[in-house]
Amino acid sequence: SIVGLVIVFLFVFVGLFGPLMAPQDPNAQELAMRLTEPGGEHLFGMDHLGRDLFSRILQGAQVSMIVGFVVTLISLVIGVVIGMISAWAGGWVDDLVMRVVDIMLAFPGILLAIAMVAVLGPDIKNVMIALCIMGWVGYARLARGQVLSLREAEFVQAARSLGAGSFRVMFKHLLPNIMAPLIVQATLGMAGVIIAEAGLSFLGLGVQPPAPSWGGILNSGVEYFREGPHMTIFPGLAIMIIVMGFNFLGDGLRDALDPKMK
Repeated sequence: SIVGLVIVFLFVFVGLFGPLMAPQDPNAQELAMRLTEPGGEHLFGMDHLGRDLFSRILQGAQVSMIVGFVVTLISLVIGVVIGMISAWAGGWVDDLVMRVVDIMLAFPGILLAIAMVAVLGPDIKNVMIALCIMGWVGYARLARGQVLSLREAEFVQAARSLGAGSFRVMFKHLLPNIMAPLIVQATLGMAGVIIAEAGLSFLGLGVQPPAPSWGGILNSGVEYFREGPHMTIFPGLAIMIIVMGFNFLGDGLRDALDPKMK
């Protein structure tokens, strides 16, 4: 978990200050040095258009960080609100929400995201919209299950007997008691969002060239894998390390926040 926390901290730091740390312009081309191997002034080498790969990966980290945090935050808020209202209201409201959730889960997430982006158009904003439409479902189910388990608890009955309304009970008393598993889920969900964004950009549906993104860099390096394998190795390692860091952090938070693990 400590390793994961360090990786996530470095990821956020690079995402915030990566463009300022880039040694060169990520879009500046030197065709005479195309596919230069790593070393010297170009730590990660050059791509097929003679652009500094290290600078482009630093810039791409910002895209992954923004998409990851924005999509996770919006999905978390929407999912928690819908899940809590569904569990608290019960009856036909709960049935309707759960049927919608079941329908959403019936489709493979990445395929539905591809279809949405194909309809809306290839753009990073549309990628975030598509991922948010799919992302809230898991948080809604988790929040609903937690509220159902606590709805008849003594502290909830005490609050209601003192005249607290439904809104106050849900967001003043229930929400703080269900945040631990939601935080763990959000941490693990960040990894999934980063992979999804990289996959959509790899397919040409995310960040559009010449703006750098890890998935886009991977896509451009596939054709030149024999001549310049560094074009796929370094962005692939970046994605793997960040996803691994969030998974490690999520496992650590689960162990720390779950009283049963103690």
